[in-house]
Amino acid sequence: MSERLYAESGVSWAAIGWGPVFALVGALAELVTGGPVHVVGWLMVGFGLCVLTVPWVYARRRFLSLEVTTEQLRQGREKVPAGQIAEVADVGTPVGTRVLGGGWSVPRKYDSLPVKLADGTVVLAWAKDVEALQEALDRLVRATPREA
Repeated sequence: MSERLYAESGVSWAAIGWGPVFALVGALAELVTGGPVHVVGWLMVGFGLCVLTVPWVYARRRFLSLEVTTEQLRQGREKVPAGQIAEVADVGTPVGTRVLGGGWSVPRKYDSLPVKLADGTVVLAWAKDVEALQEALDRLVRATPREA
């Protein structure tokens, strides 16, 4: 069984509640101002925003989540076995370094961390808290026997 060393979810499922909360605030504003309260309209707005948010949350949780376990590093859809990670401290970033997770570049609002693999190539891992990711990967590298 693998132990989780670090994880980021991409976004919380609680984001789906933003739409209904917005609709409730709108209905309460109508009630407070003394005008007619359009209950059916606000229910449709809340439901519509909720329906639009579900695919957004699903995509962010699938493509922007990351996890470091004692067996692997998972960035989005890409997995790197622990035995292939050679070094995370003092690794330079060559021009054209491949980004883990399948994207063209590091996602917006995320910081990058160069990771040297056992075959000598350097890839870019990314996280919102890159220091915590580096610490978890350091622990993983020290605890994992190297592949030959």
